[in-house]
Order: sequence, then C-alpha cells, then structure tokens
Amino acid sequence: MYHLGRYFLMLKTLFSVPSKWTILWRRVISELEIIGISSLFIVGLMSLFMGGVIALNTAYQLTTPLLPDYTVGYITQQSTFLEFSPTVMSLILAGKVGSNIASEIGTMRVTEQIDALEIMGVNSLNYLVLPKIIAAMLFFPILIICSMALSLIGGWLALQVSGLINTEVYVMGIRSFFDPFHITYALIKAVCFAFLIVSVSSYYGYYVRGGSLDVGKASTQAIVTSSVVILMSNFILTKLLLF
Repeated sequence: MYHLGRYFLMLKTLFSVPSKWTILWRRVISELEIIGISSLFIVGLMSLFMGGVIALNTAYQLTTPLLPDYTVGYITQQSTFLEFSPTVMSLILAGKVGSNIASEIGTMRVTEQIDALEIMGVNSLNYLVLPKIIAAMLFFPILIICSMALSLIGGWLALQVSGLINTEVYVMGIRSFFDPFHITYALIKAVCFAFLIVSVSSYYGYYVRGGSLDVGKASTQAIVTSSVVILMSNFILTKLLLF
C-alpha cells in the first residue's frame, strides 16, 4: 500500500501544467526516437517469427477434415489481434523500454541530477517522465499495428516455405469473420500498457536510493512489476471490452 500511495502521488505531481510547452514537445520528439523507433527492429523480428510459429502450430493441429484449411489463417489472425501483438509485445517492450527508463532516471537520481533540477525550481517528474509517457502512448499503437501486420506476413511466409497452405486459402482465413473492433481493442490495450510500463518504470527509477547496484535492482523490479501489472490489466480490459 505504501508503494501504491506514493505511485499515485507521483502521478498527481507528474500531470501538472508544464511551464514551457515548447520544451515539453521537444523532449517528446526526442523520446519518440528513444522509446519508439529504436524498438521497431525487435518488435518486427519477434512478430515475424511468432506469426510463423502460430500458423505452423495451427496447421499441425488441424488434423480433422471437419474444419476447412482457411481455419489456419483465421486462428492466426485472431491470436495476433487479440493477444499476441498487444499483450506479448508489451511484455517484451516492458523489458526493453522499462529497464532503460528505470536505469536512466535511477542514474540521474543517484548522481543528484534530479536534486539539481528541483533546486532550480523545475518539476522534475513533469520534465523527465511526462514526455516519456506521451511518446510511449503515441508510438506504442504504431508498434502494435506493425506487429500485427508482420505477424500475419510471418504466418504466410512460414506456410509458403512449408508448402502446407496456399496464399488464397490463408488470406481467406484472415478475412473470414473479421471484426474491426478487434483492432480497436488491441490499440486500446497498447495505449494502456504504454502508460503502465513508463509510469511504473519511472516510479522505481525516480525513488531509487543508493548507488549503481541499487539502480540495477530498481530496473529489475520495474520489469517484474510492469509485467505483472500488464497481465492483471490485460484480464480487466478483456473482461470490460469483449464481454
């Protein structure tokens, strides 16, 4: 409860009106590159291979003649849109982005850079954390859209290389029973997860005490806590949005 109370107090301080909007947006643009663009490669690589694995596993288990071949494309589409791209990718980004944020802010804390900002009258949370949250909430949906597209492409490539199902049948499965709300659902989860990853990681980095060893511990705690919070919020959002 102590951590939860301090976390909400941090959010209250964080979401104050910036003193200079130009500085805020300049930092947001900088964070877009650090948080978003630098994550494109890992998201794309993971999505291609995971999409291929989903398609191959589905085709392997499709042994009954009662189900048409296009079921492989349909299940790949559903698995990608509903869970893999928004949730699994966010868990991966929690490790990459979360550890980077926690270590960056934690290092600034132990080297007294944050104290220097406070002495100069700067709202350090507003200056350091708010641009990261805005950048993540803006770019995470783009990453998830790229993940969904590349996962379907990965599934197609895997099926073509293995010669299991032709392109027309796979595309028919992707288009079958397609619900546009599933994309909206995935993007809503992406925005929520982006906020949680950045805010939780910033919390552990901002309140770290000690030296470099403690910064490492804070980064580990940030990843673990972010992952747990993502899984819990995933359950809540699924219940609220799909049922």
